[in-house]
Amino acid sequence: MNRTPLLFLNVLIIAVCGLVYELLAGTLASYVLGDSVTQFSFVIGIYLFAMGVGAWVSRFVDARLARCFIEVELGVALLGGTSAPLLFLAYAHLTFFHVILYATVFLIGLLVGLELPLLMRILREHLDFKELVSRVLTFDYIGALVASILFPIFFIPRLGLIRTSLFFGLLNALVGLWGTWLLKPLLGKNVFGLRLRAMLVLLLLAVCFIKARSLTILSEHELYMDEIVYARDTPYQRIVITRNAAGFQLYLNGHRHLQFNSLDEYRYHEALVHPAMAAADRPRRVLILGGGDGLALREVLRYPTVRAVTLVDLDPDMTRLSERFPPLAELNQHAFEDQRVTVINEDAMIWLKQASDDFDAVIIDFPDPATYSLGKLYTTYFYRLLKRRMTPMAAVGIQCTSPLVARRSYWCIIRTLEAAGFHVHPYHAAVPSFGIWGFAVARLHKFQPPTKTLPGLRFLNDRVLASLFVFPRDLAPDDIEVEVNRLDNQVLVRYHDSEWRFNE
Repeated sequence: MNRTPLLFLNVLIIAVCGLVYELLAGTLASYVLGDSVTQFSFVIGIYLFAMGVGAWVSRFVDARLARCFIEVELGVALLGGTSAPLLFLAYAHLTFFHVILYATVFLIGLLVGLELPLLMRILREHLDFKELVSRVLTFDYIGALVASILFPIFFIPRLGLIRTSLFFGLLNALVGLWGTWLLKPLLGKNVFGLRLRAMLVLLLLAVCFIKARSLTILSEHELYMDEIVYARDTPYQRIVITRNAAGFQLYLNGHRHLQFNSLDEYRYHEALVHPAMAAADRPRRVLILGGGDGLALREVLRYPTVRAVTLVDLDPDMTRLSERFPPLAELNQHAFEDQRVTVINEDAMIWLKQASDDFDAVIIDFPDPATYSLGKLYTTYFYRLLKRRMTPMAAVGIQCTSPLVARRSYWCIIRTLEAAGFHVHPYHAAVPSFGIWGFAVARLHKFQPPTKTLPGLRFLNDRVLASLFVFPRDLAPDDIEVEVNRLDNQVLVRYHDSEWRFNE
């Protein structure tokens, strides 16, 4: 039997599994540690270095190549397959999580780096060197492409982090078991022992896969202070809702990224929406970018002049969350059921390029610029796109992170708005769950900060509104210098990463 095509199939599977383990580690690190840019960089660097070490170590394997390959494959299956649940549990219970994380990434990379050289040496008796290298590298890169496409589109939203990890561990173990038949002529005696170990690894991973939900609940309940009442992986993020005696809390991509607490969210959303609505003066058409929870939408719909609201949020699972979690529908007062509302699930920057409607008021409620994909939504380029969709008297309200914890980030956003041609009035509000939080209201022409707001709000009245625009010395920009955030520098992401990491 010609084993060559089947061995190249192994190359493809190994490449897919290897990249998935790398992506899993980087994603998990950013979920639990928060500073995703730094964590992904470290994980990728350590993983690639470890692969190089593995390739170097392979030169010392001189005998029993086929047996060594299968043993390595089973080691990758066991360590890589259990990496996500073990790292989640380690973070919840151990103080030296960074050591465990990077050691796990290094060991997986080391084993993956061993696999391909061993397989190439097994294959060299069937192909000349030039053909061998070109085919192996071709299948390796194809596997990487397949993994990078399927990881965010299929595996994470369908299986979640833990089940994805275990699924690919099972795939590696199956390759190892299959290899005991495929490479039997090269294995010598005691093949039964190899097969038995492969089946034990398969059994362990299969049990963990079946119990994955329990493992996820066990690990996440240690990460979040309160009971988890809803959790869902989407193609874009992980949504977790917790509940305590005071209310419920929404998190995106880990326990460090609280989006709102139902106890005090009204302070945040009144402060975000009403200054811009007041500055716009009786707006009829309103655009909301982000805000898929519907809470900013609730505030916009309080205005009787509003005739149409367009809400653009990338994640359809977020804009449908009210249907799946009724307490949120009650909190946002069933805002998505209002016939004036149109929901568009698309990237805000892409949508702005294609949009043709003009708006009298814009509310921007994006997550903080913790990644480059979010940082692009805070650039001069994005704000100039936004200007094209605003009527001459329109106003925009923007959340701008904390001017206390992240002063450089906050004032970078303000300076970027000004560099894009807006006239800006920065302001801040106290939100107990977040601390001091920063916002901005901006227009295309000079204007005075708004002084009047709707009656009957829980947080804002006319006096409180006026006080939001007064900055104490520890929040003011007097002693700091910042660059403007542009697409080609993304300086805001670096500011945000360093400031929030330093203050955690």
